[in-house]
Parts: sequence; structure tokens; C-alpha cells
Amino acid sequence: MVGRSFVNCEIVLVRHAESVPPVPEEPDDPERPLTAAGVAAAELLAHELAAMNPTAVVSSPYRRAVETVAPAARAVGLEVTTRRELREWDSGLEPTPDYAVHYERSWADPDFARPGAESLRQLTARAMAAVDRLAEQHCGGVVLVGSHGTFVSRLLAGLGPGIGWAFSRDMPMPAVHLLRWARE
Repeated sequence: MVGRSFVNCEIVLVRHAESVPPVPEEPDDPERPLTAAGVAAAELLAHELAAMNPTAVVSSPYRRAVETVAPAARAVGLEVTTRRELREWDSGLEPTPDYAVHYERSWADPDFARPGAESLRQLTARAMAAVDRLAEQHCGGVVLVGSHGTFVSRLLAGLGPGIGWAFSRDMPMPAVHLLRWARE
């Protein structure tokens, strides 16, 4: 096929390990670390991820995502590069014990967005564009991508049917999903 170029890349999506829960009435995200169990899980996962021979390790800038892929990066002698577009969904919700009700509503209507926040459809577009850029930049390589449950779920939902709220809600921490990214 003359005139066509294909981007081929293996993308290894890594949902972060168990993190310290968010606290109501306090800002969430960027600095929440892994729990002791999460740190141990990330260390155990490092061998499996290193065996995939990554050529790059890229992560959400959120501490829990970086801490999950950092042991694998160290094992193969790579640095973790952070990218804002790999961050978790900006749901517009403060930490709340009944978050599942709000998330389920958003999954039922992916175009719904709270004021100043991102809809799940917007997250899907962001996730797809971010991974497309990574695949283009690391053509022929294997990229470990440290991110978050809703980000990973919405990326997978953008690739095909069958990914819904139950999948996202039940995704373990950590979780690994291997994608063979081929785009024209």
C-alpha cells in the first residue's frame, strides 16, 4: 500500500495500585500516594511489566500512578515521564462515599458533565488522542502507561463495545491491559 503509513505500538495500560482513599472536604488527587499494600503490589508487578521489554514508561502526573509504574521503570533502567493528558477523569465531584451513584449516572449518559468538569465522552476522546500520540512517538516500541481506572475504562470503551460502569467499578488495583495499537 503505497502512500499509507501505519503506527504500530504496544501500549501497556496500567491502572494504579491501591491508593490512600480520598478524604471528603479535602482536595483529591495529585498527591494521594499508594497504601503499603499498593506499594507492595507495584513492586510485585514490576517483574511482569519489565518482562514486556518496555521502551518507554509514561504516566499520569498523579503520584499514585507514577508510584505504580516506577518500580518497573527502575528495573529496566528507564525514567518515568509524566503527561497531564493521562490524568484521571475530571468528574467535578468532591470526594464522597456515594461516588458510585454519581459515576453510574455519568456512565449511563456519557455526555453529562458537571459544571466546569469533563464528560465521560470528552475523557474518551482525550484518552484516545493521548494514546494515539504515544503510539506515534514510540512507533515499534512498548510503552507502559500508568493511569487510572476511569481513564483506562473509557479508553477501552472507545475501542469497542462491552465496556461499561460495571467493568470500571470492578477493575482491580493494579490492573494491566495490553493493546496492540495500529493506526493509519
